[in-house]
Amino acid sequence: MSGHSHWAGIKHKKAAIDAKRGKLWSKLARNIIVAAKAGGGDPAANLSLRYAIDKAKEGNMPKDTIEKAIKKGTGELDGVNYEEIVYEGYGINGVAIMCQVLTDNRNRTASELRKIFDSRGGTLGASNCVAWMFSKKGYFSIKEEAASEESLMELALEAGADDVKRVDDTFEITCSVESFQPVKEALAARNIPTELAEISQVPSTSITLNEECARKILALMEELEDHEDVQNVYANFDIPAEIAAKLGG
Repeated sequence: MSGHSHWAGIKHKKAAIDAKRGKLWSKLARNIIVAAKAGGGDPAANLSLRYAIDKAKEGNMPKDTIEKAIKKGTGELDGVNYEEIVYEGYGINGVAIMCQVLTDNRNRTASELRKIFDSRGGTLGASNCVAWMFSKKGYFSIKEEAASEESLMELALEAGADDVKRVDDTFEITCSVESFQPVKEALAARNIPTELAEISQVPSTSITLNEECARKILALMEELEDHEDVQNVYANFDIPAEIAAKLGG
């Protein structure tokens, strides 16, 4: 089971809890603010904003909250000035980790993330120490019962996907960032549900973990994900199916 598939399952289980605490909406709002500030408030002309709004809707964020976040980004309403930073580091076993962050205080955030890495046996590294292992791509995870491999491959490739592969009981689709929306719309048109649909950092290679290391890496991933400034966490670990079953993923 790939790090993407397993981590997707963990995040979905956390989403309802995060939403109740208001933490998820806060993170989604930051993403909208930064996207609107960078590319304007029209989602039709700003792909990053469109994607941020879609993620907010998936998180059941109210329409008026989304609109306020857009206005904060465009300057129509006062708001905090967030900076987008990527922090990189290593977990145990040399697992490469990237944290996409939106913060109003980079020194505070760096210090807090370093403490998390250290406490979980990892190391916060220098810029670009692991980024070269990842490529920004559209990523979809689909349960095997949702579609046949042949029909899914035909549909995805026609919509612009680069690759479709089976990983255990899941199909994983990757595509360019530009093809993300066409592939997403093609899947929706066929009523094929996705477990995960996101613009992601996909690793070129992966590190297979034993059960002890898998537990430690997932604990690190969860703690990083739980930080209020962290939008996304990416890593290049791989968890064998039998170990993933024990871990409940």
